[in-house]
Amino acid sequence: MSAAVVYISIGNSDDKLSQAAWSEFYKAVSHAVHEAANAQFGAVHGQWVSEPVSAWQNACWALQLPVDINVIADLKDELAGLARGFGQESIAWAVAPETEFIGPGDEL
Repeated sequence: MSAAVVYISIGNSDDKLSQAAWSEFYKAVSHAVHEAANAQFGAVHGQWVSEPVSAWQNACWALQLPVDINVIADLKDELAGLARGFGQESIAWAVAPETEFIGPGDEL
């Protein structure tokens, strides 16, 4: 089965969430991402957050999932529920259909 590389991003730059609520939202999304990857033989390649002193609060996860419509639909449904539960307008879901590796000798 082939795999899809997905980037999931959340933010609180509009300050809709208190710091405590933002922390809970982050933990809930992180849990969902890791559970989906672990349960479906995927992998979380990384997760990042904005700097603590940044004016923007954001978090991003890069993960690899099997290209399975049910796995992807289940994770999207869970993320939609988290967005709804935390009063967020959306969670970004970006699929990287192709990865290009640029070597040190490559020139444009």
